Amino acid sequence: MIVALAGGVGGARLANGLAAIVPPGDLLVAVNTGDDFEHMGLTICPDIDTVTYTLAGLNDQERGWGVKNESWSFMETVRQLGGPDWFALGDRDVAKHVLRTERLRRNDSLTAITRDIAHACGVRQAIVPMSDDPVRSVIETPEGDLPFQDYFVRRRCEPVFQGIRFEGAEQARPAPALIAALCDPALEAIVICPSNPVLSLGPMLAVPGIAPALRAARAPCVAVSPFIGGEAVKGPAAKIMRELGVQPGAAALVKPYAGIVDAILCDPDDPHAGTLIDGVRIVATDTLMRDDAGQQRLARETLALAATLRQSQ
Repeated sequence: MIVALAGGVGGARLANGLAAIVPPGDLLVAVNTGDDFEHMGLTICPDIDTVTYTLAGLNDQERGWGVKNESWSFMETVRQLGGPDWFALGDRDVAKHVLRTERLRRNDSLTAITRDIAHACGVRQAIVPMSDDPVRSVIETPEGDLPFQDYFVRRRCEPVFQGIRFEGAEQARPAPALIAALCDPALEAIVICPSNPVLSLGPMLAVPGIAPALRAARAPCVAVSPFIGGEAVKGPAAKIMRELGVQPGAAALVKPYAGIVDAILCDPDDPHAGTLIDGVRIVATDTLMRDDAGQQRLARETLALAATLRQSQ
C-alpha cells in the first residue's frame, strides 16, 4: 500500500507517475479540498478534479486544469447573460459539477461521489478527499480576508499573502479510507507530492486526526519539493513563501512537515541538497516532471528512497 497526499497540478503529476508503477489496488491518493467552493449553485472541487482527470488521461496539459478538447458554450452564455465569468467552467466539466452537487444534496458522501466519478472516467486507483466535511481556505491579506478562489483565480494571487485559515477544519473528520490506509500494516510508503505546502497540504494537516495518523504511521514518508531553483514550477508557492519571510526551497518544508517526513527530494541546485535538517534527509534528484516518463521516473526514485529508509528503520 502506498498513500500519496496531493493537491493541484504538481501533486497530480506525481500521483500519475505513481499510478503507472504501483498496482491499482495498492495506491490511495488523498486530495486537498480546501480549494473547494460553491459557485453559481454548484460545488466545485478543483484539486479532486485535477487529480481525477490526470489519472484518467483526460487533463488539459496546456492549461494545467480542466478537460482536454473542452468546449465553452456554457461560459459564453453565462457571459452574454451578465453572469460571473471569472471562474471558467467548461461544458464537459460542468456536467460533473452538476452531478456532484445533486448527490451532495441527497447527502451522499464526497468520498462516494469522488469514487464513482473516478470510476466512470476510467481511473482504477483510489482517489479520496481529505475529508467528507467541508473545509474552506480563507486567505488573509492587507485588503482583508479573501475566499481561496477569489484570491487564487479572481485576483490571480496578486494581494500580499499574510496568512491562511481553514474554516470548518476543526469540526472536520478525516476521510475514513485515508485513516484506514495509514493504519494498514501493509503500508510501505507515504508520499507528499510536490504541492503547495501552505495552500494544498496546509488544509489537510489542519483536519484533526490526519497529522497524528501520519506521524504514527510506521511507513517512511518522503516529500517532493515543489521548488526548483528557488521558484515553483507552477503556482504561487514561492511568492507566498517570500511574503511570509521564508526562502523557497527544501528547507522551507521541514517545519510544516515536522514529525511527518523522513526525507525530502529536491532539485540538485537546492542549497540544502545533501544535508540533514532536524533529522530530515534532503536528497537531490531531478524533480522536474516534463512528461509521463519524467513522472514515472520521479515516482520510482521517491519509492526507492522510501524503501531505503524502511530498511534502515
